[in-house]
Amino acid sequence: MITAEEILELPATSRVVPAARVPLQVGSATSVSVVIPAKNVAAYVGETLASALAQAEVSEVIVVDDGSTDDTTAIVRAIRDPRLRLMTNGAAGVSAARNLGAQHASGQWLLFLDADDRLRPGAVSALLAAARGAPRAVLVYGDYNTIDSEGRQIGRRDLLKGRRKPSGDVLARLAAGNFIVNGGIALARAEAFRAIGGFDVSLRYCEDWHCWCRLAAIGEFEFAPNLLLDYRLHTANTMNAAVRTPQDFFPAIARVFDDGLIMARLPAGMAAGLRQAAEVHLVTYSAMQAVRFGRYRQAFAYLGMVGRRSLKSLPRSAVRVALACFGI
Repeated sequence: MITAEEILELPATSRVVPAARVPLQVGSATSVSVVIPAKNVAAYVGETLASALAQAEVSEVIVVDDGSTDDTTAIVRAIRDPRLRLMTNGAAGVSAARNLGAQHASGQWLLFLDADDRLRPGAVSALLAAARGAPRAVLVYGDYNTIDSEGRQIGRRDLLKGRRKPSGDVLARLAAGNFIVNGGIALARAEAFRAIGGFDVSLRYCEDWHCWCRLAAIGEFEFAPNLLLDYRLHTANTMNAAVRTPQDFFPAIARVFDDGLIMARLPAGMAAGLRQAAEVHLVTYSAMQAVRFGRYRQAFAYLGMVGRRSLKSLPRSAVRVALACFGI
């Protein structure tokens, strides 16, 4: 069996088997629809919308309210911009909200922005520039930095200048762990997103990772080496280790490795190693988040879980957790 560490060292071009691609219209189309699911985010949604509407290339911003009981919808309605639309989702969940917004979006590209995050100036322009250089890409993505509840920068990912993430055929690397992390740093082709059925509403966590894997099964990805998003970390985040454990994320692993589209695109004999790598990735992520919120005993327990799955992966995981102490 190929180990998790060996998968991480494979070159991107060797990770997936050839397969038919979804036909794409290659041209100069640049219309972008931003879809924002929102629930009880009155403290942040105004700032989030301002960051999206400041992007000149954005043709529309669709806010899908998911059953808010605070002033979220009132704040959205008070903003006067013809590009802004408000829809309601009846508390059907974040995946259903994103799917509803995408269903009604008119743009050739979709960007799924969380209602407490902020796009950085020029973010959409940078993604579109990368897309023009990769006409076969179904998803173009960049990187992010982290901020706290008050909007203060707590991340130091700017120290990772020059870091490259995978481009091209990325399915196996992505199945080993979600390196995109946040949909606010990515443009997805609307036709490709609809072709794979959108987000799986049965998943409570990591539904974006499953969706990205399905997209990677039908087309190429392109990485734009720019910090494009301020990703807010606070106790309300669904991925926050203060309230979530690795076991909460494991159903998504089962879903990814039971998905016929994804499995048909993975090289024979690689699934077991990829699944182990995905488990290591999510447990390591949980340890990193635990450190960021001062839960050090929990972080050590999670590193023990990594060691029980793959001793060879433990040093890399320990380094990532240590870097998390410095906001990296």
